[in-house]
Amino acid sequence: MSIAEAILAEFDHETATTRVLLERVPEHKAGWKPHEKSMSLGELAIHIATIAQWAQVALTKPEFDSNPLDDTPYPRPSFESVAQTLKTYDEGVAAARGMLAAASDGEFMVPWTLKNGGQTMFSMPRAGVFRCFILNHTVHHRGQLSVYLRMCDVALPGIYGPTADTE
Repeated sequence: MSIAEAILAEFDHETATTRVLLERVPEHKAGWKPHEKSMSLGELAIHIATIAQWAQVALTKPEFDSNPLDDTPYPRPSFESVAQTLKTYDEGVAAARGMLAAASDGEFMVPWTLKNGGQTMFSMPRAGVFRCFILNHTVHHRGQLSVYLRMCDVALPGIYGPTADTE
């Protein structure tokens, strides 16, 4: 079994689950925050929706600097609507899945580095980057989103089992 084959089932499961949560974001509460230091509900939703787009950088380039010293920083997308968020998410997931399925084991073992302002944040093989920087990162923020939705009285779907709303 290739590395891609080992990751694909997890990728498909996690992205489908994440989409169900994104569908439930109430547009009228996009500006809501649980705390002044937190992202708003809309900011969190669009952040989650764009994480899959990072697969292109992770699987084709040797490094990425989110705040390069000699260039424009990574543009932070803004929330427009749930429909646009889902479109962004679906396009990113489809592209990431295609790249994942096509990547060879050798490509997955190429070292990749994340930098911020020229400082190395971490460096690891692309397979680890895909799991950590894309899958785990999405799951982390999806957990935040589930708390935001609960605090906004939105019924939560099952993620890894039933919730109080699905029992």
